[in-house]
Amino acid sequence: MSTTTAPAPVYHDTVVRQFAVMTVVWGIVGMLVGVIIAAQLMFPALNFDIPYLTFSRLRPLHTNAVIFAFGGSALFATSYWVVQRTSQVGLFLPKLASFTFWGWQVVIVSAAITLPLGITQSKEYAELEWPIDLLIAAVWVAYAVVFFGTIAVRKASHIYVANWFYGAFIIAVAVLHIVNSAAIPVSLTKSYSAYSGAVDAMVQWWYGHNAVGFFLTAGFLGMMYYFVPKQAGRPIYSYRLSVVHFWALISIYMWAGPHHLHYTALPDWVQSLGMVFSLILLAPSWGGMINGIMTLSGAWHKLRDDPILKFMIVSLSFYGMSTFEGPMMSIKTVNALSHYTDWTIGHVHSGALGWVAMISIGSIYVLIPRLWNKPQMYSIPAINLHFWLSTIGTVLYITAMWIAGVMQGLMWRAVEDDGTLTYSFIESLKATYPYYGVRLFGGVVFLSGMLVMAWNVWKTIATPTPQSVANTAEASA
Repeated sequence: MSTTTAPAPVYHDTVVRQFAVMTVVWGIVGMLVGVIIAAQLMFPALNFDIPYLTFSRLRPLHTNAVIFAFGGSALFATSYWVVQRTSQVGLFLPKLASFTFWGWQVVIVSAAITLPLGITQSKEYAELEWPIDLLIAAVWVAYAVVFFGTIAVRKASHIYVANWFYGAFIIAVAVLHIVNSAAIPVSLTKSYSAYSGAVDAMVQWWYGHNAVGFFLTAGFLGMMYYFVPKQAGRPIYSYRLSVVHFWALISIYMWAGPHHLHYTALPDWVQSLGMVFSLILLAPSWGGMINGIMTLSGAWHKLRDDPILKFMIVSLSFYGMSTFEGPMMSIKTVNALSHYTDWTIGHVHSGALGWVAMISIGSIYVLIPRLWNKPQMYSIPAINLHFWLSTIGTVLYITAMWIAGVMQGLMWRAVEDDGTLTYSFIESLKATYPYYGVRLFGGVVFLSGMLVMAWNVWKTIATPTPQSVANTAEASA
């Protein structure tokens, strides 16, 4: 009697390599633009009276580059890697997967051209004009076909939880983008929203907050649920909790958007609904954080020697902090102090730098050696250096903005006995100035860490690997 073993699956990793490298490239570009505009807030003359370099045009370029270029590339790379390994098959329609890479790069380059030119719909996180929006939709539908097609033809009967989060992120972002981007074109570079007034604001922040909820949270939780257990060498702490976490998160997040519109023309009951759901959101968010961190139970000693694991666990700590702070800021009385201040900027960056960037960086450090058949990254001390630069940069940034924001809110609402304002706006700006300096320094520190990463990635890829070591790395992947 002879036994035969099933042939090993052939994985399509070229597109994963492409997205992994561009994650690093766009991370540097996006954060460099962020440092430039942070410097402009201290030294306005740095726009050199050139309209293309003004804060108002570079700021949306920064947000699009960091969220969609850096974060998006990390999500494409990791989701394509994870869905193949957990499904035990190669990518469904690999040529379509290749289209998603090149299409996404065209979207990013188009944004980099049009936004400095002032071609914009003026919608937060949805500034790009209608021709680019159409390309985004086409790329995203192709992405969905590749991802869900791979799951449909999987050899493993079970769908691992990371794929549930990636899948929810893909579906939700498609719906959000298509609905919010509905527009009436009047020329190739100009269109008007299909909605008007308060409805337009409501649709925009339904989109805007869920871009945070699904693009910047659900997708990266998929990353966390695969790479944290993988790097720790342990199963996820509670699979049952991960299922509860998933369904609670996707059920509640969709309703939280109105908390961006407190004290506006939006009906009071809609504002209150957004606040209530934001507060409820605390429970599933912390459930996910606890599940990730507790995966290290019995293996905490690994943090001493593994800087990649440090990135992941600290990112989960920032995730927990951000998802506590967000619901608190949605409370109307707190929002009355925080809204329009730099506190909001601090909150956004505790999530963007602390959670999104650090979990992405950790995951890319896991992927790079495996994608190029290396035993490990070229320099472990460089990863450790990068970890401390990222952590210190993030803490400096968000602490400065927290202090500045609370100070601004208190100064703006301070009144004399006769009802006149105690401080002029320019006085609050002058008081904020030192904190802008700390924010700029924190941004430079974080950016320097990305440059260290780029050097380490380049050296890892470029260094030849002995064949015996390559075979071992191939097997471990």
